[in-house]
Amino acid sequence: MAEYEACILGLRLAVNMNIQELLVIGDSDLLVHQVLLEWATKNTKILPYLHCVQELIKRFINIEFKHVPRIQNEFADALATKSSMIQHPDKNFINHIPIGIHKQPAYCAHAKAKFDKNLWFHDIKEYLEKGDNPENATHTQKRTL
Repeated sequence: MAEYEACILGLRLAVNMNIQELLVIGDSDLLVHQVLLEWATKNTKILPYLHCVQELIKRFINIEFKHVPRIQNEFADALATKSSMIQHPDKNFINHIPIGIHKQPAYCAHAKAKFDKNLWFHDIKEYLEKGDNPENATHTQKRTL
């Protein structure tokens, strides 16, 4: 039912934008084949959703449904993850999600660490032994230590 809900919302959005031709790519094998009437719909709870999709399909000049395996649908998974993190007080409102496609991969900023020949716990050990903070420690670093 959740897959049908998402499909209906997307189709309604396309109708509201006066889109005449649409390619619907989904990772729900069941939904795609039921909408194309290739598979029977046995669950009576899904029938109203299917009828709603069929009515919305009539509003397009050309509409095509294609199934893409979930493993190959990384973009949809990323959008689903991002949209699940966005909460709006009005449940009927959908926030605009800006999407950018980069020509090259994004990498984290490379930081060159200065290695001072001390182990990671050196400052902690010094503090426990002497009770003094490192010489160049900031206020935050002192509080953390």
